[in-house]
Amino acid sequence: MTDPANLLTEPHAETSERHVALITGASAGIGAMFARKLAERGCDLILVARRKEKLEQLADEIRGEPGATVTVLPADLTSPADLARVYEHIKKTPNLEYLVNNAGFGLLPKFSESEIESQNAMAQLHVMATLNLTHAALPKMVERNRGFIVNVASVAAFFQSPSNVVYCSTKRWLVSFSDGLDVELTGTNVVVQALCPGFTYSEFHDVMKVDRRSVPENMWLSAEYVVDKSLKALGDGTGKRNRKYLCIPSWKYKLVVLSSKILPRFLRNYLGAARHRRMQKLGLTEQM
Repeated sequence: MTDPANLLTEPHAETSERHVALITGASAGIGAMFARKLAERGCDLILVARRKEKLEQLADEIRGEPGATVTVLPADLTSPADLARVYEHIKKTPNLEYLVNNAGFGLLPKFSESEIESQNAMAQLHVMATLNLTHAALPKMVERNRGFIVNVASVAAFFQSPSNVVYCSTKRWLVSFSDGLDVELTGTNVVVQALCPGFTYSEFHDVMKVDRRSVPENMWLSAEYVVDKSLKALGDGTGKRNRKYLCIPSWKYKLVVLSSKILPRFLRNYLGAARHRRMQKLGLTEQM
């Protein structure tokens, strides 16, 4: 008898093709963990990120999984040419089961003090890359009536603070975009999820030079915990999909998000500004 837990990644009865997962920002952190977990579920992988050498290292590690095929696709998704290349690659992948839009980055300067090129690059990566790759993946998913799209947003999507204006705004767009697609896909077996983790151990904060001691230890999440919660929330694989488009790992961060809805805007912004001033004194960023 087939184990229901494995139904997510079993090929259709009418085809012997294995399911495929494409993950952006796959070279480290949450993206790399999605790659490992989906390979364990029997998916072939397409790994997308700028750093080819990091992708090759991960690919060599994952190829140890029985039968796993791993394709390395180096690309800078802030480049229209590279984005178009990945878009076309997705269009030519008929059995794409998972699309994980994970690529992202943060910036330190205030918007008025920053270089416009870097702000444009962030908007291009968080918004336009996700929009385009999702558009490439959805038609065949809808045709097959099967598929999963995970848009990695952030708890920061529910707040605003100085130096995080574009980061928070684009992450909020990811949540709204996922919500809208969920409405549009009602009646299909295709699932879209906005994944909103809090502080997660990854290279993201190393690049931003975050001193992890500035955040209480019990507020940090592991990439494995975040990905396990995301995959569990997508559904059980028995034909019943989870229509809850929003996934916030950890009850602590669910309370944080709830506070953003309960507190008056002036108080929410006051607390955000106070936290930002404290972080500035420590020379840190508060992006998640």
